[in-house]
Amino acid sequence: MHFSGTETYIVPDDLEVAVNAAVTLERPLLVKGEPGTGKTELARQVAQALDMPIIEWHIKSTTRAQQGLYEYDAVSRLRDSQLGDERVHDVANYIKRGKLWEAFAAEQRVVLLIDEIDKADIEFPNDLLQELDRMEFFVYETGETVKAKQRPVVVITSNNEKELPDAFLRRCFFHYIKFPDAETLSKIVEVHHPGIKGALLSTALSQFFEVRETPGLKKKPSTSEVLDWLKLLLAEDLSPEDLKRDGANALPKLHGALLKNEQDVALFERLAFMARGGR
Repeated sequence: MHFSGTETYIVPDDLEVAVNAAVTLERPLLVKGEPGTGKTELARQVAQALDMPIIEWHIKSTTRAQQGLYEYDAVSRLRDSQLGDERVHDVANYIKRGKLWEAFAAEQRVVLLIDEIDKADIEFPNDLLQELDRMEFFVYETGETVKAKQRPVVVITSNNEKELPDAFLRRCFFHYIKFPDAETLSKIVEVHHPGIKGALLSTALSQFFEVRETPGLKKKPSTSEVLDWLKLLLAEDLSPEDLKRDGANALPKLHGALLKNEQDVALFERLAFMARGGR
């Protein structure tokens, strides 16, 4: 069982090593990196490459760890008891399985994605320590212990919005996805836009990296955004010459695909003003 990427997902060597190390160690793979670098997509591609189903648990600020195990619907049971429903005699009828339970109960080994774990409360990761370590948990309402039939491949993503507890980090294999260099990004573009002309790609990526490296930028454009931008350039049939910027207009063509807030647009407008000598 070895992951080396797929036809649609270019994997740098260090990321390939990290995925396979986590699978070998049977540890959760904690993947960090700026938004848009393919962290969530990585889990889907690992599932595809290893021929496993994927179960996705997308975390929100209100998500509790217990929801990943199960939820007991006491309100529905009370209502049914008032209505004389026979279902009330079996508490299992009111237990809703969470994503971890689904992964543990699966007959086939699965990939379990816990996406954007840093969105949740700071105690969320600690509340999952025992379950991810032992691959089992206890259901108090029914008195049963749920054990994983097959240990899932766990991929956990984080956008680094908050620090994760040390106890949680110790149990993970960690990898930070760096933003791809120009060569790797060219390969990624070729996968998504096969046959793109070399001159256009070279000019576009050169301009893209200039935008990313502009001092004072609040949100740097990501991999997904450069792919969207290139899709628009191809749709408009723009040439390398069309992309050229001058002092009068520092904003790139179709900049709405790259710059996602008014502060960054204003920054480029100020640069254009300064290039014109402040006139």
